[in-house]
Amino acid sequence: MQSSLVSLPSMERVHTGTPVAEAAVQEADLLGAQRIFIVCSGTLNSQTDEITRITDALGSRFVGLFDAVRPHVPREDVIAATKVAAEARPDMLLCVGGGSATDLTKILAVMLEHDVRDTDAMDPFHVQVNEDTSVSAPEFSPPSIPVVIAPTTLAGGEFNALAGSTDEKSNVKEGYVHPAMTPKAVILDPALTRHTPEWLWLSTGVRALDHAFETLGSLKSNGYYDGMAMNAIRLLSEGLKRVKENPEDMDARLMCQVGAWSSMVAIVAGLDMGVSHAVGHALGGSFKVPHGYTSCVMAPHALEHNRPVNEHRQALISVAFGQPDRPAHELAAELIRELGMPQTLTEVGLSEEDLPNLAMYTFKDIWCGTNPNPIAGADALVPVLRRAL
Repeated sequence: MQSSLVSLPSMERVHTGTPVAEAAVQEADLLGAQRIFIVCSGTLNSQTDEITRITDALGSRFVGLFDAVRPHVPREDVIAATKVAAEARPDMLLCVGGGSATDLTKILAVMLEHDVRDTDAMDPFHVQVNEDTSVSAPEFSPPSIPVVIAPTTLAGGEFNALAGSTDEKSNVKEGYVHPAMTPKAVILDPALTRHTPEWLWLSTGVRALDHAFETLGSLKSNGYYDGMAMNAIRLLSEGLKRVKENPEDMDARLMCQVGAWSSMVAIVAGLDMGVSHAVGHALGGSFKVPHGYTSCVMAPHALEHNRPVNEHRQALISVAFGQPDRPAHELAAELIRELGMPQTLTEVGLSEEDLPNLAMYTFKDIWCGTNPNPIAGADALVPVLRRAL
């Protein structure tokens, strides 16, 4: 009998279907917050009235805003946001945006707690990947400012204590984690997501599916994780196709959001992911490939690579798709193709010459060493990547 430990996060509430301005006020009241600082997408702030609606609803409790959020969260952006937020002296951080804004906000809470104002001073706070692929997480005092997140994509980081930031000196995306980095609340407002570009919504939806794929492919999963991951595949595989057909289908958008939430349960509770996520971090941090596209390219190939050791586990993926007689990697590739997403490394700008560096960066990731089908080293990873060209 396999034993496992499920770590429950400190998140307190998830709002589903409530307009973000209304839910933000509710959270401010519940947390007793009087000074609320907003981190948001620049496009959302400059090209829609969503942020204005929120600031109007918050009234005098709104004390500042940062909207210069770049993909993959360069350290420079974290420090820029920290300097602006420190002047505002917030007692609550509200993020309205995608995965990069989410990661920045979670790390921002740590930087404010420890008075970090320089990129080099971020070094003691990020996870270290050792030469044997084991991971060392630093210990530090938890952030005290609560974080509330209203996501506009489906990457799912809003449910997690882990956040990523890219060190542009080393060209590596590094992880930052502490149980207290888990947001206090999440606001799932499907109407807010209408402003999200279709490619971004659909590709991050595949990223959420990849959480479920690697959960069900894990040899360390359990019945609780399996059930949530299968629910995620069911909701996302239907919801994404419905939104592509009709972007105004709010029920389908909320279906996708709840599916993304379901897909995160295992990661949040402590289950390690595998090589698809490891390659994804390297593609994003080192090659600037959009977060969602990384799973569109790698998920089917990772499933196929792992199939010799976990075919019995991948059968659950096929069941969740409603096609138990077909291989999981084929079903994943078919859905990604139906959604119109890229499926090769070539399509996202890489070539044969990039594979050694991609393999090197991937092998430094926290989840390369936890792949079900072990990878001996960076050189052994190159043939796997070549199949994705």
